[in-house]
Amino acid sequence: MLGYIRLEVTRMRRDVAFVLFGVAMPVAMYVIFTNAGLAPGNEEVAALYAMVGIAAYGGMGAAFNNGSGLAEDRAIGWLRQLRLTPLSPATVVTGKVVTGMVIVVPSIAAVLAAGVLVNGVRLGAGQWIAIVGLLWAGTVPFALLGLGTGYLLTGQAAALVNFAATMGLAVVGGLWIPSVSFPGWLQAISEWTPTANYAALSWRVAFGSAPTLRSVAVLLGWTAVFGAYAAFAYRRAGRAARSS
Repeated sequence: MLGYIRLEVTRMRRDVAFVLFGVAMPVAMYVIFTNAGLAPGNEEVAALYAMVGIAAYGGMGAAFNNGSGLAEDRAIGWLRQLRLTPLSPATVVTGKVVTGMVIVVPSIAAVLAAGVLVNGVRLGAGQWIAIVGLLWAGTVPFALLGLGTGYLLTGQAAALVNFAATMGLAVVGGLWIPSVSFPGWLQAISEWTPTANYAALSWRVAFGSAPTLRSVAVLLGWTAVFGAYAAFAYRRAGRAARSS
């Protein structure tokens, strides 16, 4: 399986669109948000808040992009070719999830590096380690959601749905604008979104607090839901492939 994962990661790395939109765009957004006065609070607070929020957005977007790539693989017959190899279906799915976990790293790391180099963000070593770990591990539910859509839809449709999901979840989850500025009804929705709880884990660490069990529980709940969705989509795609 390691060879398959290396192949998938290499394919993604050669994707110019992934490099441009998955890495460069979040960095550009971070620089604009923090230097054009769009992020909340004073300069120090704004740099820290936006760094975590946009790093979370970049990681989530990269995880979704992995699912869109799966739909394209189906369209060109790559998954059909994989069925001719000794790789089991479970290995292929696991490999795609692991690939998604690997390719989010450049997006997250690039925004965090911009926080240090552009805005002089300074945190303790333990805080940096915790933030990187939480931002990385927290992309699992989004990788599962993206894979489910990739299994169900065509390449173009999956790309559009995953893009819309990325943007919608980023906005409602408060990754760009704090949810405290939302109307009351939207704040109530935001508190239960996977994005708000995903970013909240690292926001609390960045500002000197421990993540709450509530955020962990909500994120795990969404992981279970999206995992069930991915499993359903995989089984349905398998039935469709056998009948074709």
